[in-house]
Amino acid sequence: MKTLVMLLTAFFVLSSSYYTFAQFDILKQVEKKIEKKAEDETDTAINKGIESVKNNGKKDDKVTNAGDKKSETTNAAVTDNNNASESESQKELELYSKYDFVAGDQVIFDDNLAGEESGEFPSRWDLLSGSAENARLGDDNIIHFINDNTIIVPLIKEKNFLPDVFTIEFDVYFEKQAISSMDHYSVRFFEGTNGLSSTKDGKTIYPITIAWNEVKMGDFGGKTSTFSQEQQNWQGKWKHIAISFNKRSLKLYMDQERILNIPNLGYKPEMFSIGANFDKGYIKMSSIKNINVNEGGKKLYDRILADGKFVTRGILFEVNKADITPESMGTINEIVKLMEEHQDLKFSIEGHTDNDGDKSYNQKLSEERAEAVKNLLVQSGINTSRLETKGWGDSKPVDSNATPEGKANNRRVEFIKI
Repeated sequence: MKTLVMLLTAFFVLSSSYYTFAQFDILKQVEKKIEKKAEDETDTAINKGIESVKNNGKKDDKVTNAGDKKSETTNAAVTDNNNASESESQKELELYSKYDFVAGDQVIFDDNLAGEESGEFPSRWDLLSGSAENARLGDDNIIHFINDNTIIVPLIKEKNFLPDVFTIEFDVYFEKQAISSMDHYSVRFFEGTNGLSSTKDGKTIYPITIAWNEVKMGDFGGKTSTFSQEQQNWQGKWKHIAISFNKRSLKLYMDQERILNIPNLGYKPEMFSIGANFDKGYIKMSSIKNINVNEGGKKLYDRILADGKFVTRGILFEVNKADITPESMGTINEIVKLMEEHQDLKFSIEGHTDNDGDKSYNQKLSEERAEAVKNLLVQSGINTSRLETKGWGDSKPVDSNATPEGKANNRRVEFIKI
């Protein structure tokens, strides 16, 4: 009996020890599986990002049939998302409340990269150095700079195509916070007849260098002030660049902040290039999109006195929507100032589209966009009784719809004095 008790005790002790070691082994296996799953998910996310560029941004071809599991998203959730989206849009507009950049009146170059084939060189640009190609990043058509020191120039028939007064706008992508000042985009001005000349009349022509937190042109410019510590922690950001030149002075804005304000550049730019410098070991995605060059014009009130109206192409909207982009606030602010200074002015705000899409859709869209402009002006303090709205769709083109520039000129908002 005593022997039996001893045998049973030993059995239970060994069983308990085995269970403890087995439990520890199971926990280790679980930890390994969790780590493996996290690694797999990270790899999958990275691969999806790469495939998004390689496959022209195409999504999975799977189609959800009526018999498939229904989405659990409720109408209330959709409403909440819409409200959140509207709130974010309102916040962006508020950020641009002091913005004073106004795009030129007439479009002379416009490239939203529509119809470009991924993997090919951009059809409306020439290459001065490096390597670049069309690609997709999410839903965006982009020009992807493949190599360090890549420089491209727009293909325009006129060699010296920049007028005395002009604006240039484009978006640049910052994948992450650069650790080196060498990671930046650049804009170079030069004479069309002399190529990329570094001097003019004995003066050095400095490039504009655009880093994630700094813009410089020779001794001008400096750090941006809009990057709080919280904002700096990003992974992938598009920043809007806007440049205005008026006979001798030059200004540059990154998003809502003016960073360069040079009263006398010392020469008149005649052509320009856009380039990228970056460490390929650190920066994988260096890209630009939505490049636009406009010729400047007369002041708004002078145009009203001469023509009884003014036309603006500085009020922009999201594609196929009536949502006004934040960058439009410079033009909106200028109109508000004009109407505050001249209390007798009343306008019919009239929206126009190009001929892409259905005529009835364009008509409705132009009406909604005119109404959106009116609402924003009223929010900015203009009495609603001074504003009327009308939409014309694509029925009143002022330029050919056969070219990107013509289409861009036809997409406009007119303010008719009443």
